[in-house]
Amino acid sequence: MSVKVRVLTAFFLAAVSISAASAQDRISDLRNRFAHEPNPVAKAKLMPPLGDAEFAVIDDDVAQDKIPEALEVLKSYRDEVTSCNKALDAAGIDAEKHPAGFKQLQFSLRDSLRRLDTILTNLTGDDQPAFLDIRKELGELNRHLIEQLFPRGLTDGSQRK
Repeated sequence: MSVKVRVLTAFFLAAVSISAASAQDRISDLRNRFAHEPNPVAKAKLMPPLGDAEFAVIDDDVAQDKIPEALEVLKSYRDEVTSCNKALDAAGIDAEKHPAGFKQLQFSLRDSLRRLDTILTNLTGDDQPAFLDIRKELGELNRHLIEQLFPRGLTDGSQRK
């Protein structure tokens, strides 16, 4: 192997290591902010960048055939969006009139469902069931948020006053 190839290989491996480490640092920082945020709307606004960072790790783990690690990160994401949704529901905010937070959470879920669908196509039949269960939960939560944001658009034609 030539010196040039060895140097390029070493550089590539170093870049991958730095990228993985920075992604983990970003997730740790966002999870820390999420955990310590008392305002449910502000917490929901953290979900798009947190979900994006977590799905980057999930994508990398699946690509490296680290399926159990990817599943753990996906479970963390599910738990975060569930707790965020419960906090928004408990706040008693009318999502149709005051969509801040609800929109960001729904955007994060929509993007995550799209990314999860792509991941599922790359998994073996044995690995899919656990991911499909979480996908179903996330899909139901996404539907709930859409109904909160657009209650008139999803009724049977009756108008809310």
